[in-house]
Amino acid sequence: MTDSAGRPVPHAPEPPHHGTTADGKRAATDDGPVVEEVSAATAALLHELAEAGVEADASARRRSEYAYDASNYRVAPLAVAFPRTVDDVVAAVAACRASGTAVIARGGGTSMAGNAVGPGLVLDFSRHMDRLLHIDEAAGTVDVEPGVVLATLSREVERATDGRRTFAPDPSSKNRATVGGAIGNDACGNHSVRYGRTSDHVAEIDLVTSDGARLTATGTGLRATDPADAFSVARAEDLTTSLARLAQKHLSALRLELGRIPRQVSGYHLENLLPEKKFNVARAVVGSEGTWAVVVGARMKLVPKPASALLVCLGYEDVVDAARDIPTILEFSPAAVEGTDEAIVATMRHRRGPDSVLGLPEGRAWLFVDLDGDDPASVQAQAERLLARLEENGRLVQGRPAADPSERASLWRVREDGAGLSSRLASGGESWPGWEDSAVAPEQLADYLADLRDLLTEHELTGVMYGHFGAGCMHIRITYDLRSEEGRAVFRKFTRRAAELVVRHGGSLSGEHGDGRARSELLPLMYSPEVMAAFAESRRLWDPAGILNPGSMTDPDPLDANLALAGVPDREWRTSFDLRPAASAGTDPWVHATQGCIGVGRCRADSGGVMCPSYRATRDEKDSTRGRARVLQDMVRGARTVEEGWRSEEVREALDLCLACKACSTDCPAGVDMATYKSEFFDHYYRGRLRPLAHFSLGWLPRWLKLTSRLSPVVNAVLATPLGKVAAALGGLTTKRALPRFAGAREWRREVADAGVRAAGGSADQDSVVLFVDTFTRGFRPEVAGAAARVLTDAGETVGCSADACCGLTWISTGQLGTAKRLLSKAAEALDDGTDRPIVVVEPSCAAALRKDLPELVHTEQAKRVAARVRSFATHLADRVAAGWEPSPARPLPEQAVLQTHCHEYSVFGAAAQRTVLEAAGVREVVDASGCCGVAGNFGFEAQHHDVSMQVAENALAPALRATDHDAAVLTDGFSCARQVDQLDPRRPGLHLAQLLDRRRTTTTTNDRHTKGTEELS
Repeated sequence: MTDSAGRPVPHAPEPPHHGTTADGKRAATDDGPVVEEVSAATAALLHELAEAGVEADASARRRSEYAYDASNYRVAPLAVAFPRTVDDVVAAVAACRASGTAVIARGGGTSMAGNAVGPGLVLDFSRHMDRLLHIDEAAGTVDVEPGVVLATLSREVERATDGRRTFAPDPSSKNRATVGGAIGNDACGNHSVRYGRTSDHVAEIDLVTSDGARLTATGTGLRATDPADAFSVARAEDLTTSLARLAQKHLSALRLELGRIPRQVSGYHLENLLPEKKFNVARAVVGSEGTWAVVVGARMKLVPKPASALLVCLGYEDVVDAARDIPTILEFSPAAVEGTDEAIVATMRHRRGPDSVLGLPEGRAWLFVDLDGDDPASVQAQAERLLARLEENGRLVQGRPAADPSERASLWRVREDGAGLSSRLASGGESWPGWEDSAVAPEQLADYLADLRDLLTEHELTGVMYGHFGAGCMHIRITYDLRSEEGRAVFRKFTRRAAELVVRHGGSLSGEHGDGRARSELLPLMYSPEVMAAFAESRRLWDPAGILNPGSMTDPDPLDANLALAGVPDREWRTSFDLRPAASAGTDPWVHATQGCIGVGRCRADSGGVMCPSYRATRDEKDSTRGRARVLQDMVRGARTVEEGWRSEEVREALDLCLACKACSTDCPAGVDMATYKSEFFDHYYRGRLRPLAHFSLGWLPRWLKLTSRLSPVVNAVLATPLGKVAAALGGLTTKRALPRFAGAREWRREVADAGVRAAGGSADQDSVVLFVDTFTRGFRPEVAGAAARVLTDAGETVGCSADACCGLTWISTGQLGTAKRLLSKAAEALDDGTDRPIVVVEPSCAAALRKDLPELVHTEQAKRVAARVRSFATHLADRVAAGWEPSPARPLPEQAVLQTHCHEYSVFGAAAQRTVLEAAGVREVVDASGCCGVAGNFGFEAQHHDVSMQVAENALAPALRATDHDAAVLTDGFSCARQVDQLDPRRPGLHLAQLLDRRRTTTTTNDRHTKGTEELS
């Protein structure tokens, strides 16, 4: 058999259905596990890819990572390939065509409709094919590879054009979603009211078809990418003729049924082939979800960037009232009209603190209206006129401009994190996609939402609503029970009824995310048989081999097949951490915790927040919070891609580069806490197994410090000789990092005594705070204890001191939870003095362990009481500043400071405290090295992790040090952060906030403090 261009085409296999892969093995289904051992066919495919030089991986761990996207679905691939060039893509597609293997193109893997999963070979373009190639400002275009991230594209364009131009589409996932993915599902974004969809911004798209042609789709047709490629020239001519004939054949139906509303994304965009659209093949390709061809490059259009913008926030009683004001708001030509409801705001505040949402007016639902223009005064006047008109309408509760940049950023983050925040609500419920993307004409939105709420009530469901109100497109996450057969039946019934409802309102099943596995089955409810036939015919013309992204668009899988929450065994997983507060009824707490990741992929962002430092260093999905979570999810499924539960080698490998920084517990919109999961897993995995040496040398560090503190002169002398490196190597530690000097047993006692504080502590009647001197401070930085005591005294506190306990941090981080629980129990007993005095902890990681891990590992009321009293040193000082205290160091502080906030401080206590205190003390410029330092407790000292540790430092800390003057102070409250600064820039010691504010401040630090040789051994 040959195709229309004369090239032999293998027999097109039946599209894989209901979990069956192209080689006949079982994929993920409701009934059981996934693909079994690598088949002979898969082995042959991998061999062919290797012969062609294409990087590919069929390991069990890798297949688990890519079995999911951000949808409800799980389909394990046969393998994952990471093309570096277009030639790699051509070779991979040829290998799949020869064996009848499905091909699934994938960008950031953030699809909510299941577009980025499939049963064959996944091509991940985000790993290597992620370059911005050329900007032509005169033509207003930018040439890119498909894996470039949208936010990166916009940032680089603005930088190259001095802010004159930008790339407009800005979906909420823009800091991890890619151009190829945006083309695949016709992504829109927050400013689509002004700028439309991705299809409005495409000039040309470079493609590889399933029969091996390299074509370029343009605004007026189709051509061979390489004019010297005879096959591609012939294929372009033949496909052009066939597509034109298809458009002519279905002329009337395409004109009547397609392109009716701004957000009609469902189905193929065949209306762009009509004569009045000038046969715009490029726009027709957008939204084809990888079923027509594989995108390997694109020329995208740029737009002018407005000189001035103002966000106006509007509060309403509910989302229907908000929607009724949309026609009025649109009269003012806004750039964006976004909305959210109270459930998302409450969850943001619950998870990240009351200050995480700033500038929100009164109400229970809110609209964010972006007004822009060339002149700030005219934009302000426009905002005032808008508010006056809305007051006249009578529905507005309160409205206000958000002129402050921090308020603006806070409000946009609420909207942009909507998908993750709504998945695990402050109320304790959880919600899922499936009907999260419907769209109607903006003037129909209020009536549609009112009817949709009635439909939800009828099915005893709740919908968390947010989205693009100005474009009539709603994101609605719904409280389906996808774990039970009964709940899945409700899911199917409701989704069909909702599809019928949106069609009655003249709308589209999808307004942004595409149809994928979630809605393709329902397309016949929206389109006539003639249009559905045109869709199927167009797909056959483009993909004669029938291998591209099966299960979506035409001949789809059922919408309730391959659901990720189906088929999870009902098993009890015993854990040390108390995960019950996060668990839903009837679900094992460990299972529920690991299923918290819904795939939104914020952990893959290269800017903003701290999560995920290892992914930012390696750019490998396995090192993202999401990648690790997906492997854990397969573990609890009992999936045969990841076997053996707590003994799973794949899970251990996935967790290996997790720095246990805890940043995901704050930065992840869904609240995934991978540090806790890693600790729990390692505790089980290593039972009865020999642990790594570092788990003894570093994991038992507090025990060793009891010995070294008595022999510190001898230990330090030995470590200063070549024997020091030998000792480090024997302990599993890196020899590339200098070990810290050990303090004598009495040093910290002398320090606090010198500050006028008794080391044994004070009575409740005498002291207003308890200063907890942790193991790290006692053992390595005793001078910080004295400085902290003096600063607290200066802040008006009467200070008692406690050091008779250990938080167990090193045992927690290495997964030795039995010992950790015993130590934490003793700590709770020692610190529970019958008062509510704040316990101020010098070391942030120890403070975090006492605040968060203590009540989760020790399940007593005493543990909860103590944890509630714990403050980090910086947080307590920030509270004193808020109460009116003004820091007054004896000597002027440097005008500039580099702030390295410890990850545990950031995740448990927040990132603002140190900056608040520094600014109150008179530091004019605070350079925030926002990100993990890379040491992260034991991680950066372990031999196998040193190089990654230094890569992590390049995310933020190292560039901040290079960019600032050498006389700038470097704030490192965390001991591990100070060690990394010593490694990166020995000339600038890392200082604790207490040292900087101490009235007896010196530049003495741990490294240059020489332990007296005559110190009494005790």
